[in-house]
Amino acid sequence: MNGLMHSNLSSLKLLNQGKVRDIYDISAEKMLIVTTDRLSAFDVVMNQPIPSKGEVLTKMANFWFNKIDKIVPSHLTYEDPHSFVSKEDFNKVSGRSIVVNKLKPLPIEAIIRGYIIGSGWKDYQKNNSICGIKLPQGLELADQLAEPIFTPSSKAQVGDHDENISLRDCENLIGKELTEQVISISLKIYNFAFDYAYEKNIIIADTKFEFGVDSSGKIHIIDEVLTPDSSRFWPKESYQVGISPPSYDKQFIRDWLETMNWNKTAPPPDLPEEVIENTSQKYRDVFTKLTGSLI
Repeated sequence: MNGLMHSNLSSLKLLNQGKVRDIYDISAEKMLIVTTDRLSAFDVVMNQPIPSKGEVLTKMANFWFNKIDKIVPSHLTYEDPHSFVSKEDFNKVSGRSIVVNKLKPLPIEAIIRGYIIGSGWKDYQKNNSICGIKLPQGLELADQLAEPIFTPSSKAQVGDHDENISLRDCENLIGKELTEQVISISLKIYNFAFDYAYEKNIIIADTKFEFGVDSSGKIHIIDEVLTPDSSRFWPKESYQVGISPPSYDKQFIRDWLETMNWNKTAPPPDLPEEVIENTSQKYRDVFTKLTGSLI
């Protein structure tokens, strides 16, 4: 199986290349986003693509954008990406591209945690708190929290690491009123998606949202939403407190990388073919379980 590492469109000007997405200029109001098959782990882009990943991320995000539209509008224009590129670029955008409105991104990531895992577990082990939020003593790895919590982080450039920040830091960055809006919207999305996924035998342990505002200051959800890149999806049947549950996301690659003698900075080690294939299958599996469609 092949994967798209770089889109390299000839018909539009490249504005920015992120860890996973290539962003192209359409007009003063619109951009085209191509989701490649690149994968970043520990904020480092891997050397090999994950086949089908970009298609999974695009179609899953669009699935959720439509479902949460009554909670918050998205950046989507719902226009066909093919109408903005040359025929030579058709294959590079098919199934993995969206046309979006240009918005002003907020300089934070809104992380909602429903379970204690990952960096949250590491923080908790140090001081019984996550991002300054005190939690009860005696929690175990993968325990469900009494209520989901909002734990913001900074937004890193490619090659840098995201950093957890406090609520006060978040308010200093975007203001108290906007912070309150982000918290309210993020919790509503998470609770809605958690209930939906739980009925599909999937636990959404945590997730990350990004937001932007238009010229009037209205908030929109941008980038991606509730995908295997931005969320931890656990199979309900194998969830168990005290262990790191198996997951339908890039945790499979993170776990493999943890076994390597690697300092989590570029360049990363090459991924074995088996790891690439298994990760691709996990992305496709969770897409099918949540949406009922195949890729």
